[in-house]
Amino acid sequence: MKATTSRALLRLAGAGRSYGDREVLRSVTLDLVPGECTALVGDNGAGKSTLLRLACGRERPTSGDVLLDGEPLEEDSPVTRARVATVLESGSHYPDLTVREHLMLIAVAHGLGRDADDAVDRVLADHRLTHHAGSLPSALSSGQTQALVLASAFVRPHDLLVLDEPEQRLDSRARGELAERLSAHKKRGVAVLIATHDAGLAAAVADHVLTLEDGRAVVTPVGEAR
Repeated sequence: MKATTSRALLRLAGAGRSYGDREVLRSVTLDLVPGECTALVGDNGAGKSTLLRLACGRERPTSGDVLLDGEPLEEDSPVTRARVATVLESGSHYPDLTVREHLMLIAVAHGLGRDADDAVDRVLADHRLTHHAGSLPSALSSGQTQALVLASAFVRPHDLLVLDEPEQRLDSRARGELAERLSAHKKRGVAVLIATHDAGLAAAVADHVLTLEDGRAVVTPVGEAR
């Protein structure tokens, strides 16, 4: 049974974001509860990435509120760092560490302790990186680099997972595995917020779809995600 609660883990209440005179997001309201996924869809430049940055505290709204478990969300807060995992930039990694060293650093830094080895072994296998564990990121293909970025988020504990186009550069098999992994996280009570151009991924994992058009949010039935 999916672990859900009526209390929103992430809440955007009339959240807007402007850069000077340019209004990128306009009064977006969103409630995301544990065990559910909301997918953001829309054309490039519609405001999806900006909304994700607000949702993890990377940026602050210029109007409205963004709350994590009822409290203002701030990226540097220990609570946010402990509970929110993100994939917002492609290719984020430590270039001088091997794939395994990179993942171990993240696992240990987030308090896994003695469980770090097992967690890293599992995430390497999940992302088909086991045979590349001793490689430097520069030796990986673009798809493998994306797998490493995703593994870096999945290896650490989190209650909220925020992903910006996680499907990019993944082949069809890896996209299917990503959908299965996200569905499994939902069953464990993780709240998931993704921006995607892959209608199949949205249909497979999203409970709600939010279409952004010129910075405004329109709720769309899951089957109509584009």
